[in-house]
Amino acid sequence: MTTSPWPRRTLAIACLALSACATPPADMPPLDTRFSAASQDSRVQFIVIHATEEGFEDSLRILTEGPVSSHYLVDATPPTVYRLVDEDQRAWHAGVSSWGQFGSLNAASVGIEVVNPAPIKTATGLIWNTPYPQAQIDAVIALVRSIGRRHGVRADRIVAHSDIAPQRKVDPGPRFPWKQLADAGLIPWPDGAAVARQRPAYEQQLPAVKWFQQRLASHGFAVPQTGELDAATLRVIAAFQMKYRNSRYDGQPDAETAALLDVITTPGGLLMQDGTPFKP
Repeated sequence: MTTSPWPRRTLAIACLALSACATPPADMPPLDTRFSAASQDSRVQFIVIHATEEGFEDSLRILTEGPVSSHYLVDATPPTVYRLVDEDQRAWHAGVSSWGQFGSLNAASVGIEVVNPAPIKTATGLIWNTPYPQAQIDAVIALVRSIGRRHGVRADRIVAHSDIAPQRKVDPGPRFPWKQLADAGLIPWPDGAAVARQRPAYEQQLPAVKWFQQRLASHGFAVPQTGELDAATLRVIAAFQMKYRNSRYDGQPDAETAALLDVITTPGGLLMQDGTPFKP
């Protein structure tokens, strides 16, 4: 990994300068703001969580100098939230992406980059060695809560980069504690009792690959509908497993993955922290 030549303090000052509020343009005519249309909502429909796969200095250099950007960068030591792009501006963090009927999510999302080193790719798969410090996750939870409240972001639209671009991305990876976001009331989580009830039947017989593809698409993933366990389908299953069953994320269909998919895609199967069913 290349170390940035900029001192950390200089980087932070440059970062803060980027977030300065723009003044109204001088050529704007006088405005009458007494009326407001009923048919409107926030530009922000999604919150996308990433991992930088670099240290802080390199992450900040990449996100402020290069062709990619993010609205926020969350460091770990000490846990600090840096605003790099105003929320009313589009940041270039999602790339080619989709979730459900939405595509090109740069235009409809706020991106949060969380500083965390790159995973190690071995012959047997992906190993994400570095855990996310609790203080850093606490900062992420507070940030997500604030963004979601101010923009009215639906709880099921707080997603991973690997959710919206599973063929290209694996971040924020299996170490990211999505269950903590669920426990904080930010995202829905599958009903554990329902998953336990469904699992024995799937241990007896797994559904066909086409069933997995259909359920993954119903959840929101862009996934082939070929009926074949091809490389693209394996990557999508792995992305799903990293979020909801991070003890094993090899992309192979199994009984627990089937039970989770069944519950998540059944009305009432996703619960909020208080035990109430999530309603889109």
